[in-house]
Amino acid sequence: MTLTFRKLHPCFVAEVSPVDLRRVHDPETLGQIRAGMDEYAVLVFRDQPFADDEQLAFAQRLDGVLHTKLGISALQKNRLGNEALGDISNLDESGEIMRSDNRRRMYGLGNRLWHTDASFQDPPGRYSMLSAKVVPPVDADTEFADTRAAYDALPEEEKRRLEGLRVHHSIAYSRQTLGFEFSQGEQDALQGAIHPLVRTIPRSHRRSLYVASHASRIIDWPVPEGRLLLRDLIEHATQAEFVYRHSWRVGDLVIWDNRATMHRARPFDDTKYRRELRRVTTLDIEQPAPVVTRS
Repeated sequence: MTLTFRKLHPCFVAEVSPVDLRRVHDPETLGQIRAGMDEYAVLVFRDQPFADDEQLAFAQRLDGVLHTKLGISALQKNRLGNEALGDISNLDESGEIMRSDNRRRMYGLGNRLWHTDASFQDPPGRYSMLSAKVVPPVDADTEFADTRAAYDALPEEEKRRLEGLRVHHSIAYSRQTLGFEFSQGEQDALQGAIHPLVRTIPRSHRRSLYVASHASRIIDWPVPEGRLLLRDLIEHATQAEFVYRHSWRVGDLVIWDNRATMHRARPFDDTKYRRELRRVTTLDIEQPAPVVTRS
């Protein structure tokens, strides 16, 4: 099968020609999708009626090892029955819309900050795949920012200054900036991870800014000075020229490369309208191509 890619933004993002990803097992088509990710960093697939196990199986075929440490279990008890399947919704364990003071909802508000999935772990996240099940009748969009184009646009002197810098990423830090309070045990479980500020993406060899709300400090810099630089870089990378806004339809599957992008959820009346999506994230582990099986 030959896929085509229609660019949706001058810098990145493409909508892929019709294909049923549940039935994509052949190495050639999977290779085209990976090549599309290298070029566009965000791919939009329409009309993907995934069951949960089908979405998980496709993610493994495409990119291998799944991310299972999706959050603090006490906050995010998984109603979906699989720790690799993220419940990106405003629903509680019984499937009802969460109250405004629900603690899990308070924690989830951090998704409205610019972030990149699982940067607070080592290995961090590589691809995220978000499937739309229920979409409200009001705008409940997701924005993406191209951190490769943002890096390219920096002055050469600034690129040299950033070379070799390392950043500590912590989900506790990003949540605490909104005033979320953790118990001591929760805090102890969220130690974070250290990654380069500028990353080189292996197959495309493009460089990108690896920042966002989880980025808490620059290693070996005074904390205030490092945080000012991180804030400046996030502001730079989220200028309108680098941002795409996705309006969800039921059946959409959007895949993005966390090494090359940031994203954030846009607010809507989440105590009134149901919104239900499923997310699977793969880990950034270099390995042989995934084993292809045919059903």
